[in-house]
Amino acid sequence: MNDSPNSPSPGSVSPVRIGDFLCGDSQPLTLIAGPCVLQTHEITMQIADVLCRVNQREDINVVFKASFDKANRTSLNALRGPGIDEGLRMLEDVGQKTGLPTTTDLHTPDQAAAVGQVCDLLQIPAFLARQTDLIVAAALTGRPLNIKKGQFMSPADMQYAVDKASGTVPQTGDSGGVMLCERGTFFGYGRLVNDMQSLPLMRSLGVPVVFDATHSVQQPGGLAGSTGGNREMVEPLARAAVAIGIDAIFFETHPEPDTSPSDGANMIHLADFESMIDRLLRLRQTVMSL
Repeated sequence: MNDSPNSPSPGSVSPVRIGDFLCGDSQPLTLIAGPCVLQTHEITMQIADVLCRVNQREDINVVFKASFDKANRTSLNALRGPGIDEGLRMLEDVGQKTGLPTTTDLHTPDQAAAVGQVCDLLQIPAFLARQTDLIVAAALTGRPLNIKKGQFMSPADMQYAVDKASGTVPQTGDSGGVMLCERGTFFGYGRLVNDMQSLPLMRSLGVPVVFDATHSVQQPGGLAGSTGGNREMVEPLARAAVAIGIDAIFFETHPEPDTSPSDGANMIHLADFESMIDRLLRLRQTVMSL
């Protein structure tokens, strides 16, 4: 056990390098944030500019996140995004213009190489956390992985996802490392709950842990053919996760959440984003001083 006062939770983890910074023990909080799905260049850069301002703080490191394709939409007719070619061009532009590292999710092994050439962190969606070929292909890029815990998986089960990634390139040492992300667990139909025990339990596996506050408040499915949510619960859950001790936190934000083609009901208004982050960082300072 690491008893350092700078460590926000029990256990020692292997830091993961994302761009120019580390995520893990005794490091500033990592913030992964952005719109759910890429839309226009104007909206993308509006969000990125706010995240740039947040990144100027010394107690936080920011990663810009957006999806080029939402392959798991509820309805066949739901908007999915600009696709991999245009999406990666937009993410590359964000990185070049803001200096922020970027991340996006991939859904098939054949996407890994292209995404790895552009993004600093590769995200494995929760529904695909058991897909061996996808995890292996992503790990072979040499980029770090953020593997979301499936809504149907226990914290202990995520050890196998870590093993799939870390065991892919053991001879060369080119693996970028693994982070695990908590995003809620199915509780019957149409509801997710957070077992906060999962945060220290997954951290005990020796990897940094991310708390996804946005997707934890989803209300899956529904007769409307789209996923609902409750953004009013995002900050309370984020506060709980910060108090318990995490290495990174994940939010989706948008200037007009109700117009977002995906996950709008769960998103934080961009105008409210910086003040929320300030409150969370003040809470983290208190926790780390104990």
